Amino acid sequence: MRGVPAGSIAASVKGEELILLPDRAVYWPALSTLLIADPHFGKAATFRAAGIRVPEATTATTLTRLDVLIASTSARRLVFLGDFLHAREGRHPATLDALAGWRTAHESLDMVLVRGNHDRRAGDPPPALRMACVDAPHVEGPFAFAHHPATVRGAYVLAGHVHPGARLHGIAHERVRLPCFWFGADSAVLPAFGEFTGLADVQPKIEDKIWVTTGHEIIAVSASSSGRHARAD
Repeated sequence: MRGVPAGSIAASVKGEELILLPDRAVYWPALSTLLIADPHFGKAATFRAAGIRVPEATTATTLTRLDVLIASTSARRLVFLGDFLHAREGRHPATLDALAGWRTAHESLDMVLVRGNHDRRAGDPPPALRMACVDAPHVEGPFAFAHHPATVRGAYVLAGHVHPGARLHGIAHERVRLPCFWFGADSAVLPAFGEFTGLADVQPKIEDKIWVTTGHEIIAVSASSSGRHARAD
């Protein structure tokens, strides 16, 4: 598919084309908008501040992945569907400096944050990031951008929060758990974009659509084979 990474697939929702990207994001071509849920910047720093040993360089890795998506889609706008910063304890100078340097490299990119539950605890991003911060639901065209999955009259909701994952079972009894895109009748949940976020099993209705991502390819799976439970991180 021209202009987007290999392995992507197109989904038609409310008359609009959405491109599901293998690197756990959605691109809306009509408005040149890249949608990202749950980056949780500073989460690893929060754990380290509490004396818990966790992986380092997660912020740099996440920002590098964003660079690739912005370049491959030529997106002019980036919308975060909540939980940009993980916690106040995660506002480490190194994390904020990395974010500021990354923002400088994308000066022409419009950025919007639809506040999530972690954002309310962590506070809005620093002014240097030049990010418009709004409360959910944020309605644009046929879509309502939100953090928590919800019902919004007259709009199809695109949300995060759940960190959805699906458990797949092979014919040789092998099992794998993968991030997924979960599309229902009135709303969709995007996979968490952050490096250090975990997965929650989804519990879809039989008519829902589930696409798992391997990181390189999007694969459609049946709702009946995609997991048992959903929870929030």
